[in-house]
Amino acid sequence: MARKATVKRKTKETDIAVNLDIDGSGQAAIETGIPFFNHMLDAFSRHGFFNVDIKAKGDLEVDFHHTVEDVGLALGQAFKDALGDKHGIRRFGEASCPLDETLAKVVVDLSGRPYLSYNVKIRPGRVGDFDTDLPHEFFAAFANQLGMNLHIDVPRGENPHHIIEACFKAFARALDFATQIDPRVQGVLSTKGSL
Repeated sequence: MARKATVKRKTKETDIAVNLDIDGSGQAAIETGIPFFNHMLDAFSRHGFFNVDIKAKGDLEVDFHHTVEDVGLALGQAFKDALGDKHGIRRFGEASCPLDETLAKVVVDLSGRPYLSYNVKIRPGRVGDFDTDLPHEFFAAFANQLGMNLHIDVPRGENPHHIIEACFKAFARALDFATQIDPRVQGVLSTKGSL
């Protein structure tokens, strides 16, 4: 069964197209108009082994917020669509990734219940033109749209670039594990019988 999805999202603020293959090899084609965000999404694709094609046009002259949040919504919807009824998936995933002085830890539960715990202390400011508060908006939108319980913790870190990148990489690895098919899982991994 191919676990793929295509999502198009168009508003007065953004126009986004996402193509996703969960069972890919980490190939990415990312065009958001935000170079650092492109870099983070490429890292997410590569470290999660997801094939991701994202083309986003947004009102960048106003702010990057709309584009970052709406890409999170569209990508979360793509994962939701590609996972379908979630039969056979591991459901839970966790990963830790270091990047020099930084350590990021991420735990996910594809429960169908959205929740974000974001314990990331980062200096207010920018990495290039990218505001350091924008990753929170991306992860919140992604978790809400997919229906995922997402915990992101950074117990150590100083450099904002390292903190954000370690979060994206750990998120990718945790989500990769959670979305994998486990032959031991009959139906869905829940006493309720549905996710």
